[in-house]
Amino acid sequence: MTHTPNHIDYLEFSAGSQEGLQANRQFYETVFGWSYQEWGDEYVDTQSSGLASGIALTSEKRAPLPVVYTDDLEASLQNIKAAGGNICRDIFDFPGGRRFHFIDPSGNELAVWSDK
Repeated sequence: MTHTPNHIDYLEFSAGSQEGLQANRQFYETVFGWSYQEWGDEYVDTQSSGLASGIALTSEKRAPLPVVYTDDLEASLQNIKAAGGNICRDIFDFPGGRRFHFIDPSGNELAVWSDK
């Protein structure tokens, strides 16, 4: 898959339990015919949903998370801070790359990721 810097790359849905993750997966497979790839026990994603999307096992229920791709994670983090964004989860590793989360001035949470 080709990723375009500074574009929304995928949307991430949350599931509060392993059962919830599997239920969401089965729901979207049944309703929309989406097919998923597993990335361990805590994450599945699909390219067949129009805009790529995933389901993450999380400890808290949250709104869907827009995830922006960048080719320079550290520069994006600094740009967000300089523009008044609040970093709510610092850079961390995950299967396929690294990312961080931030809150925009209106209180929306987004993430930025890179495979570099």
